[in-house]
Order: sequence, then C-alpha cells, then structure tokens
Amino acid sequence: MDSQTAAPGDASQPGSEPRRRWRDLSVDLTPLKVSRDYRLLTYSSVISGFGSFLTFVAVPFQIKELTGSALAVGLLGATELVPLVVCGLWGGALADAMDRRKLVVVTEAAAALLSVLLLLNALLPHPMLWPVYALTAAFAAVNGLQRPSREAIVPRVVPPDLILPAGALQWLLGSFTQIAGPAVGGVLVATTGPTVSFAADAATFVVSCALLVRLRPSPQGADAEEASLRGIAAGWRYARSRQELIGTYVVDIAAMTFAMPTALFPFLADRLHASWSLGLLYAAPAAGSALVMVASGWTRRVHRHGLAVIWAAGAWGVAIALVAATLNVGVVLACLAAAGAADAVSGVFRMSIWNQTIPDALRGRLAGIEMLSFSTGPILGQVRAGSMAAWRGPVFSVGFGGLACVGAVLGLAACLPGFRRYDARTDAHAVAVREERMAAHAAASL
Repeated sequence: MDSQTAAPGDASQPGSEPRRRWRDLSVDLTPLKVSRDYRLLTYSSVISGFGSFLTFVAVPFQIKELTGSALAVGLLGATELVPLVVCGLWGGALADAMDRRKLVVVTEAAAALLSVLLLLNALLPHPMLWPVYALTAAFAAVNGLQRPSREAIVPRVVPPDLILPAGALQWLLGSFTQIAGPAVGGVLVATTGPTVSFAADAATFVVSCALLVRLRPSPQGADAEEASLRGIAAGWRYARSRQELIGTYVVDIAAMTFAMPTALFPFLADRLHASWSLGLLYAAPAAGSALVMVASGWTRRVHRHGLAVIWAAGAWGVAIALVAATLNVGVVLACLAAAGAADAVSGVFRMSIWNQTIPDALRGRLAGIEMLSFSTGPILGQVRAGSMAAWRGPVFSVGFGGLACVGAVLGLAACLPGFRRYDARTDAHAVAVREERMAAHAAASL
C-alpha cells in the first residue's frame, strides 16, 4: 500500500474555503494515488470493459446479419439471464472461500478465450448461429463468477475512509467506457463487421490479465467455510436481517423495473421525428452519469446514504416521466442525462453502504446478491416497457413507468425506516467494519 496523502489543512487557514469548494466540485483521485492494487483493478476494468462493449455491439449485429430477425436478437437476453443468476450466486460463495485474486485472473483468462472462440466462428465462411448464443451465455456465466470477487477485493485494497471516492471513480470511469465502447464498436461493425471487434475484445482481456496477475494475493482466512448452498443461504439470511441492505436492493430493482426506457428509444426517436437522435438517446444517460461523477467530491459530505439513494431513485423516475411529456429533442436528451446522473448518485451510495457495512467474510456472497439486484432490474424493465408499449403505446409506457417509479420508491422508503435513517458515521455495522478494516490495513502496512 502506498503512503496516504496528507489531510486537508485547517478550515481557518487563508484560502482553505476556496480549496474546499474546489474539492467538492471535483473527482477525488486519492484512491488511485494511495493504492497500487486499486490502480491495477481500475485500469483492468476500464480496458476490458471497453473491449466488452465492442462485443456488446458486435454480437447483436452479427445475429441480425445471420438471421434478419429481431426476435433472434432479443433472445440474447434470455440466454444470459439464467447463467448470470446461478453463477453470480455461486461466484459470491467462491469469493468468500478462496483467493479472490486467483478467481479474478482465471475468469478474465476464460473471457479472453471466449472472445477468441467468437472470433474463430466469425471467420468461418458461413458463421454458425448456435455458438454465438452459447458463447454469450458462457460470457454471462464468467461475469457472474468474477464480479463478486472483483467487488469484494476493493474494500481490502482501499482504506476505509476512501471507500466512497473509490466508488465514485469506478462509476465515472465506467460511464466513459459505456460511452466510448459502443461508439467505437458501432463504427467497427459498420466498416469491418464483427471480426475486428471480437479480436480487439480478446486483446483487451489479455492486457487486463497482465494487470490482474500483478495484484497481491487476496486469500481467505483459515476458518473460511467452503463454497456451498448452505453458505449462499447464510448470505441471504444476513441480507434479509438488515433493512439498509434490503433498501439498496429493492429500491434499485423498483426504479429499473418501472422506469428503464431503453427498449423504447427507437420508438421515441420516431415520435420526435429525429431518427438521427437514436444514438444520442442511448448515450445521454451515460453522459449525465459521467458529468455528475466528474464533480463527485461533494459525495464525501453526505452521510445519510440511504436517504440519498431514495432521493436519487425518485429523481430518476421524475426525469423519465418528463421524457414522455415533451416533443423537443434537446429537452428529452437533457432529461435522460439527468436520469443518468441520478442513477450514478444512487449507485455510488448503494455501493458505499455495501462496502462500508458488510464484514469481509460475507463480502463475496453479498456481492453476488448485489449483482443480481442491479442486473435483473433492467431486464425486467425492458419487458415491462415493451409489453406496456404494445398495450397503450410507448409514450404512455414511459410516462407511466416514471410516475410508478416515484410511487414505488416513496412506498418502499416508508416501509424501510432503517434504510432511511442509515448514517455512515454512527451505524453500528459501519463502525464495526471500519474498525475491522483499519486493523487489517494497519497489519498489512507493517
């Protein structure tokens, strides 16, 4: 662990107030400065994430070219859901039972191999359809196995007081990847087909592996229990016992289920008589997310993280409802950017609650549950949006979904007082985990 930067000067010193205001309106890069392993994890995520978005664009394009069927493209989601759920839970159990670094490296290498297999199939004179579905399902399984360990390593390599800035950095860099990856991927498939995208994705996984193998080992203690269904059930029981954790799951699922509008973007572009705006509609939420996280220093001054999640999820619903209320392209894009900003705020504070209050021995299993919560909501949201649009039209679907999101968030907030009242400074779980991690970091620095 690198040495930590000096604490800010006393507020009474000349010029301290402008410096404080500047810190509140800028992203805090301290986690990258003080933790070598956090740098390696972050650079790895950005590089492999960029490549994954190339494949994210190339696979639907390839299926469309092979079949000409929108249904065939839509089946991609169905092939991913079950492997993601099953392997996400099992990956969480493995993260609490073995060296997390080893699991991350092995699964990253497996993802590189899957990209190579996609490339080989695309290079055939007549590419086959079934391997595309099979390899997409395998990617979902590998992601499910890896994500809990990757998430659970972060609290081990970042000092407790930098958990929140680390989450903001992850969200910021992920937003830029979400913008740049599809943009480059769209150009590549339009000019070269899917082969170059698959080759580039494989290369990014190789580079990512080279970074991840440099991580320090992240083993479990001698008393760690083996991965088992009983261990997974114990993780579920622990999550159910704490309202602040339940709140992070159900509020996000409700927001995404009721107000995830991306399936209707092509119809909204037609309604706006602006087919050229379709790409901008997809990019606007990620742009809003990136913008608010560039100025994420203010998040350090927020301690009622549950209340912040409630406000952010409600703002997401309001912004989506406003999308249905206007025919102005600029206003629609601004509303979607505002929705993306609200989603980023919600995500950062949910991640902070998880990393600040969950004991290390359970962090992997709870990360598996978290993965399910933020993965299933958007899938359910696409189903809801599409089915309601078929019944009453896309405008009704978007507007109703936004308002229903606000109502659901308010209802859940009323039912979960422990979530509303969560305060990172005084919560008993946060205090206990902070002391545990401070002791672990002190021991590691000896």
